[in-house]
Amino acid sequence: MLEQPMYALDDPAALRALVAAHGWALLVSDGGPVVSHLPIIPDPADPGAAVLGHLAREDAELHGLGERPVVIVVQGPHGYVSPTWYEAGPYVPTWNFVTVHLHGTPELLGPEETWQVLSGTVDHFEAGRPEPFRMGEVEEYARRLAPAVTGFRLVPTRVVGKAKLSQDKPAEIVERVIGALDAENPPLARAMRGG
Repeated sequence: MLEQPMYALDDPAALRALVAAHGWALLVSDGGPVVSHLPIIPDPADPGAAVLGHLAREDAELHGLGERPVVIVVQGPHGYVSPTWYEAGPYVPTWNFVTVHLHGTPELLGPEETWQVLSGTVDHFEAGRPEPFRMGEVEEYARRLAPAVTGFRLVPTRVVGKAKLSQDKPAEIVERVIGALDAENPPLARAMRGG
C-alpha cells in the first residue's frame, strides 16, 4: 500500500481500536498468492498491535501458516465521496477509507490456546449484547469441532495504517463531505470527525 505521511495512521490506540471494531480481516500469503477471510481480535495480553485469529485447518495449510510472512488487512469505515458534495471545484470523485496492514509470521497455537482464541473471539463479538452467548454453553460440542481449526497469534513486525479522510481538502469542504456522509455512511462520517 502506498504510504503517504498526510494519511498515516500510526497511533497504536487508534490501530488497536480499528482492529477491535472491524474484526473481519483478510489474510494474504505469498504461496500463490493465497487469500482468506477470517475473524481477528486484538490480543488482550499485548497492549500493542498483536492479534489473535483462527481459520479452518485446511486454510492454514494452504497459507503455510507459521512458515512464512503474511499480511493481515483490516478494513475500517470506507466509502465513495462525490464531488457534488464539494460545491466548489473542479474536483473528481474519490474514496475515503481507514485500513491497517499487519505484516509478520504468525505463531501457531496448540489445542488449548486455540480454544482460548475461539472463546475469546466469541466473547469479543458478543460483548454488549443483552444476553451474550458464551462458548461454555456448548463446550462439549464446540470442543469436538475445534480440532478442525488452527489458532494463531501475530505480533506484527511491520504495521502500516492509513486513514484517507479528505485531509487534502479545505475545512469547509471536509464539513460538507461529513454532512453528506452523515446520511449515507455514518461510520465514515464519524471517522472523519475523529471518532
